[in-house]
Amino acid sequence: MIEVKKVFLAGAFALLLGLQAAVAQTVIRVAPPPARREVVAVAPGPRYVWTGGYYRWNHGGYAWVPGRYVVPPRAHVVWVPGYWAPRHGGYVWIAGYWR
Repeated sequence: MIEVKKVFLAGAFALLLGLQAAVAQTVIRVAPPPARREVVAVAPGPRYVWTGGYYRWNHGGYAWVPGRYVVPPRAHVVWVPGYWAPRHGGYVWIAGYWR
């Protein structure tokens, strides 16, 4: 019984640490450049959805991550793109997600 409690507590502690890391946001003081215009090619198949490119903060500067086609994780979901939001005198990245 004591071993089960130890395993449970260790798992709960690890989960809380993971959640804290997921919520932590890095504030970037430099504004992101305007998004690039991308040429969207024909989809490779009927189930594919285009997820547009974005700027990622990379060791002191912004780096462009090109858009790509992906297959959604399940039917009837929509891609909500990520964006840079003004926060605390800088900008934070709000990641895209499936809704």
